[in-house]
Amino acid sequence: MGGLRRFSPVLFAALILAGCDTFLGGSEGPPLPGERISVLNLDQTLVADPTLADLRVRLPQPRMNQDWPQAGGYPSHAMHHLALPDNLEIAWTADIGTSRSSDRLLLSGPVVADGRIYTIDASTTVTAFNAQDGEQIWRVDLTPEEEDDGLFGGGIAVDDGRLYVTTPFALVFALDAETGDEIWQAELPGPSRAAPAVAGGRVFAVTIDNQLAALDADDGSRLWSHAGISEAAGLLGGTTPAVAGDTVIAAYSSGELYALRAETGNVQWTENLAGIQRTDTISSLAHIRGRPVIDRDLVFAVSNSGTLAAIDLRRGGRAWDVEIGGTQQPYVAGDFVYVLSNNAELVALTRREGRVRWVQSLPQFVDPEERDEPIYWSGPLLAGDRLIVTGSNSEALSISPYTGEILGQIDIPGSHLPAIAAGGSLYLLADNATLIALR
Repeated sequence: MGGLRRFSPVLFAALILAGCDTFLGGSEGPPLPGERISVLNLDQTLVADPTLADLRVRLPQPRMNQDWPQAGGYPSHAMHHLALPDNLEIAWTADIGTSRSSDRLLLSGPVVADGRIYTIDASTTVTAFNAQDGEQIWRVDLTPEEEDDGLFGGGIAVDDGRLYVTTPFALVFALDAETGDEIWQAELPGPSRAAPAVAGGRVFAVTIDNQLAALDADDGSRLWSHAGISEAAGLLGGTTPAVAGDTVIAAYSSGELYALRAETGNVQWTENLAGIQRTDTISSLAHIRGRPVIDRDLVFAVSNSGTLAAIDLRRGGRAWDVEIGGTQQPYVAGDFVYVLSNNAELVALTRREGRVRWVQSLPQFVDPEERDEPIYWSGPLLAGDRLIVTGSNSEALSISPYTGEILGQIDIPGSHLPAIAAGGSLYLLADNATLIALR
C-alpha cells in the first residue's frame, strides 16, 4: 500500500535529533504531550480486552544479536527481545544509491552479517558497507544490459559467506559476501519483489505471480517449485517465506498461506487469510505482504484484508484469529504478539489466545484536519525495552511494549521500511536512500 503513495524527498538535514534520550523515553518526558486519538475512532472496533487490564506484560530479557542476516532477521522471523543501549546517537550515514521516487520503490531493507551491512537500492544495485564506520566495501549493479533499468524490487539475504539476491528480472544471484564477485546466477519462474529466505542449503524465493522456487544454494539449480493462485491485483512488494526445520511457510498475494516440506515442496497444510468483505478496492485485497513468523509451535500471519491468525505449525488449523488487517510482519516476543494495523494502530495481543492487551493509535495523516498526506508506518521492532516504528512522515517513534505509551520520537528522513538491530546498533533505511546507523 505504501507503494501507491507519492513521497516528497526529505533533506538529510532533517536528521537532527529531538534528543536521543527523548526517543528512548528519557528524563525529558514524552515530546508529544496529550492523548493520541485516531482520526478514524468513529470506525474503530478494536479495543483492549477489559478483563486483561491487570495482566502484566512480561517479556524475555534482551539478548544481543550480532547479525541480522535476512529479511525479518533469522529464517523463522522470530527475533524476540533484542538488546539495544538506552541512549543512541547517529554513528554514521551512507548513500546506498537510487532513492525512492514516484516510479521506483525501495522494497527491501538492509541485512547485517560478519561485520558488514548490505543494501539493495531502487535500481537493483547492491552495496556492502563496513558496519563499524559505514565505509563502502564494494558495489555491483545487477541490472542485465538487455533489461529495462526502470524495473525495481527484489531483496537480499546472507548465509555462509554468500549474499543471495532476488531481482525483478526473474533472476537470482549468489555473490561472494566479502568481494561482491558473482558465484552463480539462476532463473526464477517470474520477477521477484521480495527478499529470499536461505536455510538448510536452500534458497527460497517468491515471485510476483505467487510461485515459490527452491534452489540449491551451492549452484542455483532448481530443486522444486510451488504455485498458488495467481492474482490480477496486489499490493506493491512481496513477502519472504519463513523457514524452521523442514517446514517452509509461503505467503501469497491471494491470501493463501502454505506449509511446505523444505526438501520436497510437498504441501503439509494450507490456510486462506482473506478477511471480511470490504467496500474499497485496497482493503479488499487479501495480500499477505507482512512476513509470516514461525515461533515455537505456531505460525503468525496477517492479511491486508483483515485477518490476523495463529496457526498450528505441524497440523494446520487456527489456534485463534482476530479481525485485524495489516501489511507489516507481526512481532512475537515471549507470550505476546505486536502488530501494526491498517488503521495506524499498534496492537499488543496475547500469544496463546489472541486477546487484545492494549491498543495505541498513531497519527494517520500529516494534516489530520484535511485528512491529507496519509502516513505509512513500518515495524515494529522490539529492542531495549521499547517498540520502534518508523513513518513516512519523517518520524520514528519509541513505544512501551508493556503499556503502549509513546515514550518519544526522533526526526529522520521518511521511510517505508522497518528498522533493524544488530550488534547493539539500530539501522534505518530512508526513502532518500540514506542508510543511518545509530549506536
